[in-house]
Amino acid sequence: MKLIKVAAAVLNQTPLAWDGNKRHILGAIADARREGVSILCLPELCITGYGCEDAFLSRGVHQAALQVLEEILPATEGMIVTLGLPILHHNAVIDCAVMICDAHILGFVAKKHLAGDGIHYEPRWFKPWPDDLRSETVVAGKRYPLGDLFFDCGGVRIGFEICEDAWVAKRPGGELSQRGVDIILNPSASHFAFGKHEVRKRFVLEGSRAFGVSYVYANLLGNESGRAIYDGDTLIASNGRLIACGKRFSYGDWGITAATVDVDLTRMSQARTASFQPRLVDGEGDCVRAEFNYPELEPERPGEPDDGFAKSAGVKEEEFTRALSLGLFDYLRKSRSDGFVISLSGGADSAACASFVALMVELGIQELGLARFLEKLSYSRRLADAKSAKEVIHRLLVCVYQATRNSGPVTLNAARGVAAGIGAEFVEWDIDRLVGEYVDKVSKAAGRALDWKTDDVALQNIQARVRSPGVWLMANLRNSLLLSTSNRSEAAVGYATMDGDTSGGLSPIAGIDKAYLRRYLRWLEKIGPEGLHPIPALAAVNEQQPTAELRPAENHQTDEDDLMPYELLDAIERAAIRDKQMPIEVFREMRVLYPHYGAQQLGLWVERFYKLFCRNQWKRERYAPSFHLDDENLDPKTWCRFPILSSGYERELRALRAHLAGLPA
Repeated sequence: MKLIKVAAAVLNQTPLAWDGNKRHILGAIADARREGVSILCLPELCITGYGCEDAFLSRGVHQAALQVLEEILPATEGMIVTLGLPILHHNAVIDCAVMICDAHILGFVAKKHLAGDGIHYEPRWFKPWPDDLRSETVVAGKRYPLGDLFFDCGGVRIGFEICEDAWVAKRPGGELSQRGVDIILNPSASHFAFGKHEVRKRFVLEGSRAFGVSYVYANLLGNESGRAIYDGDTLIASNGRLIACGKRFSYGDWGITAATVDVDLTRMSQARTASFQPRLVDGEGDCVRAEFNYPELEPERPGEPDDGFAKSAGVKEEEFTRALSLGLFDYLRKSRSDGFVISLSGGADSAACASFVALMVELGIQELGLARFLEKLSYSRRLADAKSAKEVIHRLLVCVYQATRNSGPVTLNAARGVAAGIGAEFVEWDIDRLVGEYVDKVSKAAGRALDWKTDDVALQNIQARVRSPGVWLMANLRNSLLLSTSNRSEAAVGYATMDGDTSGGLSPIAGIDKAYLRRYLRWLEKIGPEGLHPIPALAAVNEQQPTAELRPAENHQTDEDDLMPYELLDAIERAAIRDKQMPIEVFREMRVLYPHYGAQQLGLWVERFYKLFCRNQWKRERYAPSFHLDDENLDPKTWCRFPILSSGYERELRALRAHLAGLPA
């Protein structure tokens, strides 16, 4: 029995924040040392931050990263530690994990497979490293091995799969297993998406089983650079069994998850496996050796791995709550803003955004305590002497209800009730006179009176646009972030007014479809997050049909009358945009999924979707930054690129209409 204590660290880093990133790395190393850890895995590119984007192509960034690495080395004495950073080699930028043993650099392992789909653009900055290639790089005048390497530290063999390396069909772990590796470290920068924790758990478990190793997975934490949120997943498995799972969505700057593994057990597991075929070669030029003494350890009773809410009946709702709340908190403090302002309409979208601010405060204080929570926002004098979570919410969040003659008491009471229910400051003002003045000016310029029969969209839009200047002014006065409340379903069809309800510096729910958001709000009203409480005031929002409330009251305007049923809209969007199907294919799929709608009506809705989607790409290009919460969204800056100008599927829609002509009404 050879027992070794290993650990995976999570870090809440910020691109190019050299001092802060170093402080978090040193904090994690110190915590690991206190726990008696011998081998510590930290996340991918943790020195620079993962989200540096084109700054990775700056010589100064590489020089600073190497300087920080040198500053960290003394803290690793008596430990084996891996850190992530970019290395410039032969005029190519390589995503590397540096292996440090007892305060000495052993070498740099290069990432083989780059993430270039979904929200990832790694091939823009990095070059993939070929299999079985080894080179050298120079750091501070010394030469170190670089490339496809593994390490023998005190007789224990350690290899790497760097993030995407573990997601591909031909994982490096198979080759490492044949070389007799005992432990595989996976330093990752894997963004959060619904259900992704379970996917990671599967490849960590299967990697440890199939390769006959102990597997240590470390990830980033928090809103690192604006759009992507990292859940801070840490997983440790050995021989096909999960032995440790860290808490996700922490508000801390760092954290570690440690476990004791038995390398003799995994070695004998390989020996017992008939299909295991080691690579029996002499020399092993890709193995870097170093002396290291592991402390004698006593066996530990394994605990039950638990990330805090994995067994909850509402896992997606719990993930949504925690991911978005943590994303808001990091965006707030990293932008050094003093709070949030929301144009609270009394509808689902703005009520959700307001609720998330309150949940952000309550979850943060629940974990950190009031003093530490406020310490993270110590730049803001507004919060200096707050005495409770309710007081923090009231000082952080202003909700503004802006009425016109088309607004009704239902939405006003709902907005007022939600603000009171979560403890936000509530402001109400009337903008009808301002709207009237704009309409009068334009009527005179046009030489005719504007009328709802001929100028419907223009008269709706002016109301939304007049709401923007006042709420922007409120945000500017308070040094606060104005939150745009548009959702993904609206973004798909452009059902939003540019420079109106899309106004804001951050659009937190632009990646969430309206049908799911409404289900979530019903859950939040009646159940709420584990360890907190529901928000009963949302009942006044949930019992309404969604409405823009921009037409006269006698029109009884609803979103779904203007567009189509939201569940259908979201299904069409996924088939058309995610699955890249043509209109007639989408129509056929919708007939199967929604047989209760007539063929002609379905055909009209499918055509409406394609026309509106194509016509409104320019709007999606102008949306404020949004959080990436689902691995399929419409953000043209991270996931869904589409031409601003196109034919609008003219030929394909003609084919759909011809097909419909042969079907019964």
